[in-house]
Amino acid sequence: MLRIPRRAALLAPLLLVPAAAARAQQAWPARPVVLVVPWAPGGSNDLTARLLAPHLSERFGQSFVVENRPGGGGAVGMGQVARARPDGHMLLVSSASNHVFNHFVVSDQGYDPREALSAAAMLTDVPNALAVNVALGVSDVQGLVAKLKASPGMSFGSSGVGSSNHLAGELFRMLTGTDLVHVPYRGGGPVISDLLSNTISIAFLNLPTLLPALETGKVRLLGVGSAERVAIRPDLPTIAEQGVPNYAVRSWTGLFAPRGTPPEALARLSDACREIMALPAVKSRLDELASVPIWSGPAETDAFVRAEFDKWGPVVRAAGVKPD
Repeated sequence: MLRIPRRAALLAPLLLVPAAAARAQQAWPARPVVLVVPWAPGGSNDLTARLLAPHLSERFGQSFVVENRPGGGGAVGMGQVARARPDGHMLLVSSASNHVFNHFVVSDQGYDPREALSAAAMLTDVPNALAVNVALGVSDVQGLVAKLKASPGMSFGSSGVGSSNHLAGELFRMLTGTDLVHVPYRGGGPVISDLLSNTISIAFLNLPTLLPALETGKVRLLGVGSAERVAIRPDLPTIAEQGVPNYAVRSWTGLFAPRGTPPEALARLSDACREIMALPAVKSRLDELASVPIWSGPAETDAFVRAEFDKWGPVVRAAGVKPD
């Protein structure tokens, strides 16, 4: 009978641990994966998640199910993912509004998104835009700035306190030295209604939300809030190129997981997202939604998020943004 030395027998189980861990990581996903959208259905995050999910299901052989968990400016759904088991089976389809801006508006979330969540990939850029009711009588950004300086205290609408378009308006106010009063709404639809009726004459909203209103002839787009012009409306100048240097507000969508999720799972997710976002059918659908694919990997996305915190913290504090 072959005798195994006692020392080797004691070490054998320890030598098997790395191999077992590797097999467990390679087995991901072992069951259906939940993509948490921390907003109600129909928004840009939700549309991106539902566009992505069937492709991920096909590639990984497990269902990727979109679940909407709104509330608290996106904090409810984001908190559920931040506290979830870090095994790659619950992911967050996040946005600038809930991931960055809301952190400064609601200071008692109980966690810091930079530490509680790891990035898998950046997915899309959803440009904000500045629109006015045509009755205001301005056709470009400089015309609006002149009007605001002549009549201080005018109001602008956004989809809510701490949203990306709220911060877009606050940044515009600060960089142009104008006096603007924020009027928060509970979503983009009510903003559009009041903009069409001229109850408010200025609005900062996501471009996809504004596009249908243009068909009425009552709304005029003055500029996009992105750093560069967007493919869906290349005729529309940026706000920055119209005399507001350094103006850029990105309403992005990214994919995140609880901190501690195996790097191998994040890498596989990231590679799959890169390939999916490059598919012609996916790119075409994103064009229809006025969204731009801007894939980046885990490390670059994490660095981008940290830079967003550095950029927007001072803006939120200077604007004195408070929760409803």
